[in-house]
Amino acid sequence: MLRATAAETWDLAEDGDGLELEERHALRRVAGLSTELADVTEVEYRQLRLERVVLVGVWTEGTATDAENSLAELAALAETAGSQVLDGVIQRRSRPDSSTYIGSGKVDELRAVVQSTGADTVICDGELSPSQLRTLEAKVNVKVIDRTALILDIFAQHAKSKEGKAQVELAQLQYFLPRLRGWGEALSRQAGGSASGNGGVGLRGPGETKIETDRRRIRTRISRLKREIAAMATIRDTKRATRRRNRVPSVAIAGYTNAGKSSLLNRLTGAGVLVEDALFATLDTTTRRARSEDGRIYTLSDTVGFVRHLPHQLVEAFRSTLEEVAEADLVLHVVDGAHADPEEQVRAVREVLAEVGADAVPELLVVNKIDAADEETQLRLKSLWPDAVFASARTGAGIDAVRAAVEHRLPWPAIELTAVVPYERGDLVARVHTIGEVLETAHLAEGTRIRARINDALAAELAPFAVKS
Repeated sequence: MLRATAAETWDLAEDGDGLELEERHALRRVAGLSTELADVTEVEYRQLRLERVVLVGVWTEGTATDAENSLAELAALAETAGSQVLDGVIQRRSRPDSSTYIGSGKVDELRAVVQSTGADTVICDGELSPSQLRTLEAKVNVKVIDRTALILDIFAQHAKSKEGKAQVELAQLQYFLPRLRGWGEALSRQAGGSASGNGGVGLRGPGETKIETDRRRIRTRISRLKREIAAMATIRDTKRATRRRNRVPSVAIAGYTNAGKSSLLNRLTGAGVLVEDALFATLDTTTRRARSEDGRIYTLSDTVGFVRHLPHQLVEAFRSTLEEVAEADLVLHVVDGAHADPEEQVRAVREVLAEVGADAVPELLVVNKIDAADEETQLRLKSLWPDAVFASARTGAGIDAVRAAVEHRLPWPAIELTAVVPYERGDLVARVHTIGEVLETAHLAEGTRIRARINDALAAELAPFAVKS
């Protein structure tokens, strides 16, 4: 790791202008002229230049291992966003400091770490209030962001569809609005009263400041995005209603980010969905058809991955997408069996599922990546989750068991009926095979005799051909 010499690294406590590393190695800036930190959270110009970062966590509960796992996950998030993690520190406290997140006495130590590593950004493992953000930034003299802003940045990089981009932008604007900072009241974009002076005595003034204008524009944009997302949700509801009308069972694949959900979907359906060893590689819901061993059609939907402390702005913005899980007949909950703390992953996912009303949907737990998990870990997880299915989407091990378990848990048609269907109505027989459970078939002179379990809508269509079994 390259480090600046003492002569090259100027004391930021005296400079106070938080210059970028490459700038400090070139010409020394005159103190007080830089405005680098004046607008770092302004939405109009926001761009998280996550290059060389130091991570900071506050350990308030749980074990030291839990705190280290949380910071390791933050490091993975930072790397996914395109940054280089230089160092990470944790402080044990009963609660985060209300002013600086970490204790005021530890801020100087953090600043020393930042200076010694040459970092240009500090990422805190929690959501900081606007005042905490400003205070800590002023004390360490580099850009400070929190876990929420980091996750939002990753989502913005990975969103591909129109709906996904709109949802991410909405979440970003809702997060940045209370943290918006401008150049203060000294800079005005609009004249008060009348610019020509016709407003009269006492009616001329600075008018609307830049930050007020920005806030108004952001609120207008938020309202527009909400309308667009609502319209997209209507289209999604229409598609779901069509599947419900045809009584096509649906299975939603949910789980922690990078648990292998897309890989599992590819194994089960041959969907060809993007698979990447990165957090939040999938943001847009992908739905594929599958056929059970007995010929029934059902759908499998790959959904966005979850993470602990998922920003509530994202949950709200992606609510219409997450409703795909709440409307499903079965949740295929995928867990990374090779992760350091799979129990915490399950807890975090179930917490978000409850928030979107999907906690009442039947759940099938699938422990993935068993090829990377040691035998001791597998035995412990089997004892912890005796009803779970263990598989590896990468090698294909256990995939048949997953498929069988899914098909066993699919809802069965409610009505058993026997009918002799004329050969010219072969379409009805085909539909019985597609959405029903065929128990018996025979070919007679007058038509196809079929005994099956079907839904009430198809039973009404077959009623004219029904016979006693």
